[in-house]
Amino acid sequence: MTITSNATQRARPHAGPAWIVLSLACACQFMVILDASIVNVALPSIRQDLGFPPTGLAWVVNGYLLTFAGFMLLGGRAADLFGQRRMLAAGLFLFSASSLLGGLATAPEILVTARVVQGVGAAMLAPATLAVINTSFTEKRARARAFGAWSASGGVGGMAGAVAGGAITTGLSWRWVFLINVPIGVVLIVVAMMSLAGTRTGRRESLDLMGAVTGTAGLAALIYGVMQSADHGWTSVPVVGPAVAGLLLLVVFTVVEARFATQPMMPLRLFRVRRIAVGNVMLLLFGGIGSAMWYFTSLFLQNVLGYSALRAGLGQTPAAVTFVVIARLAAALLPRTGVRPLVLAGCGCFLAGFGWLAQAHADSGYLTSVLGPTLLIAVGIGLTFPTLMAAATADVPEGDAGIIGGLANTASQVGGSLGLAVLATAASARAAMEAGGSPPAALAAGYDLVFLLAAGLGLAIAAVSVLLPRHRRG
Repeated sequence: MTITSNATQRARPHAGPAWIVLSLACACQFMVILDASIVNVALPSIRQDLGFPPTGLAWVVNGYLLTFAGFMLLGGRAADLFGQRRMLAAGLFLFSASSLLGGLATAPEILVTARVVQGVGAAMLAPATLAVINTSFTEKRARARAFGAWSASGGVGGMAGAVAGGAITTGLSWRWVFLINVPIGVVLIVVAMMSLAGTRTGRRESLDLMGAVTGTAGLAALIYGVMQSADHGWTSVPVVGPAVAGLLLLVVFTVVEARFATQPMMPLRLFRVRRIAVGNVMLLLFGGIGSAMWYFTSLFLQNVLGYSALRAGLGQTPAAVTFVVIARLAAALLPRTGVRPLVLAGCGCFLAGFGWLAQAHADSGYLTSVLGPTLLIAVGIGLTFPTLMAAATADVPEGDAGIIGGLANTASQVGGSLGLAVLATAASARAAMEAGGSPPAALAAGYDLVFLLAAGLGLAIAAVSVLLPRHRRG
């Protein structure tokens, strides 16, 4: 089933050249993903300088991730109602202003508050960039290439975080990890105002406040509960309480959207489009793949092979470069092959790569046991991620482009948070079982289990992909 709308026949929603619009969307996505990882390397310096308590330091990272994932549906619908240019500019302003506050912070509370606000700004930006691509590039090949570039920019941002964070913290100060966003944000605001047309969807709608409150609060509570699993058991009150509350709120959100909202924030009719529904399920599963690859491979390099954080980031650079190249190749192939062949090929790479990586141990070498499998996995990510994003956001009217972008980003982020929490629990339990040996060997056993579970996620994505509609050329 394909949703059609007269909105898609309207004049192009950008005033500047297409390459500038694409560069703007990619730069915003790069900055959003970069800030999810760049802070990690700076955490020890931040703790020493601001006097963070041990339990509070994690919220420099979690505060950003919580609001980023929790507010994306709201940010996506706001882009539809108030205009993509307006939301991009507002998101960039909020992101840059909170970065300035974080860079000048003199107390832990100020920095955590800045990171929470920064996450809200990111939640306004991410779905708006997808909406800009969907409405600016309507021809299939052009849109596929745009998705490839957008996906690659996010991947580069994630990987650049470890290297850039280490270099900035060592050469300047941890404060510049945040302050560097300010001049970049100002430039991007100017570009957004000049290159995007100030048009709206043409629909007179108000924001669904009940849906916005229940949906945002439900997602935030669920993600908060999952985050608490790192410090508490899965059956503990700090985990179960917020998670159950979040699920109940999401049930209320669904009922409100289906029965009571006259202008729903999340139109449930969109889930009747098989490509969108199946694409978002696969993105949810894919989040665990990303966590296993980038997060746990970095931990393996540091905790088992003894690499520094900066060296571990450099060790993952070949995989990041491979991802960028393959993502662009997948974008070129997508209009001809359709979604399913690329997803199945990527899942084959996941099985081979994670299966190979699961054989690594404390005495393994980087070249023989890490480089090869991570390159294979990077090929799989390059084939699947832009393809899944294109599948989950294709064939929607201009007036729903923002909320569909928010949904796809939310599925990926929630999947990553759930995957990270579940895989971390599995790794800790397996390492505890191997505690009789050396610490690196015990940790290696835990990470090997993570890699095997990630291979299983690849199988699950392949199984779900059979539900995709047949590809039609043209």
